[in-house]
Amino acid sequence: MSGHSSIAIWLTGLPASGKSTIAAALKPQLEELGLSVDVLESDTVRRTLTPVPTYSQMERDLFYRALAFMGAKLVSHGVTVIFDATANRRAYRDFARSLIPRFIEVAVECPLELAVQRDYKGTYQRGQRGASSTVPGLQDPYEAPLNPEVRIDTTKVIASEAAEVVMKFVQDRVLYRR
Repeated sequence: MSGHSSIAIWLTGLPASGKSTIAAALKPQLEELGLSVDVLESDTVRRTLTPVPTYSQMERDLFYRALAFMGAKLVSHGVTVIFDATANRRAYRDFARSLIPRFIEVAVECPLELAVQRDYKGTYQRGQRGASSTVPGLQDPYEAPLNPEVRIDTTKVIASEAAEVVMKFVQDRVLYRR
């Protein structure tokens, strides 16, 4: 499909809410539609942009501006982008929306207690031990979307079902709408 069909989907939620698992299920479904798809996963991009991350407010502001810019450039070149990134401040996602005309915000909802249980990376453990002071949901606020295009409650659906919900929205409301 041509560049005018490309879209951006931002999966946002607490760390360990299920964003990466949903992104992994969603990517091949979008590719089945003939779309070129890239996942901008925050941890992977961060290793290049901020190899020794401090997660300070200034660093996060710069990181999310750069991530949104990268996504916008990819979309302008015909690539559908899945942002797999907490983006704990609404302003980060709003900035991406301002750059990308066909932007879908997906709220990946999960109670903090469950996210802590699922946390295979140890993010919450580091925060609870005091080794990190900027964990979204613990020490740093997470600003949930006010009006996302799609809401996914990961206590009620598995990743493949969540991907199907997003796909339905994409097919019904975005790709085939003129």
